[in-house]
Amino acid sequence: MIRLHVEAALAAEQAIDATPGQAHYLGTVMRRSAGDVVRLFNGRDGEWEARITALGRGKAVFTAENLVRPQADDADVWLMFAVLKRDTTDLVVQKATELGVSALLPVFTERTNAARVNAQRLEAIAIEAAEQSERLTVPLLHPARPLHEALADWPADRLLFAATERAVAPPLRAARGPAALLVGPEGGVGPRDCALLERYAFVRPVSLGPRILRAETASIVGLALLLAPGCG
Repeated sequence: MIRLHVEAALAAEQAIDATPGQAHYLGTVMRRSAGDVVRLFNGRDGEWEARITALGRGKAVFTAENLVRPQADDADVWLMFAVLKRDTTDLVVQKATELGVSALLPVFTERTNAARVNAQRLEAIAIEAAEQSERLTVPLLHPARPLHEALADWPADRLLFAATERAVAPPLRAARGPAALLVGPEGGVGPRDCALLERYAFVRPVSLGPRILRAETASIVGLALLLAPGCG
């Protein structure tokens, strides 16, 4: 069953316009036609079975028919991650979405090598991952900014578990309540950033195990541990 994320409200007999990209995907890639059924979700109204009522070059229209899954709350876990090389950043966003994070916060750190982020590309990757993994929501993608700015206005009631390496720290466990995971860049968190993190009471250093993990692997392992009660 094809699942598509839409921005429009979903309700019985509601007509929804597809994006040009969705119309191309349905007609050219998947060889669908008017009358075929898809499933739609928007992060607010649950998942709906909908019928393609019109499909042409660059245009498609759906009509919502039946609610098949009511909206449910996501685990309240964020991922703050150092911006990596393009393909690696793409992988982090994809896997974090599949695992169920509610927000993605890319940051520039002391040892970050990348100078910019293609937010539109990352948002498209998150949407596709949500469609594939049968999520009912797409995680909120925050604008990329320096680590010190992200920490300065951090909500005090949300713990930030900082994955550290070569340091004595307790193992990461499943979160209870609002939480976030911080994963540094290739080469680990630098000394200036370590000193910065030590200033904040909401930061908790944690260990992901005895081995030195790649940044993208650390994101996947850390989120799997933090989201353990809600995965699947």
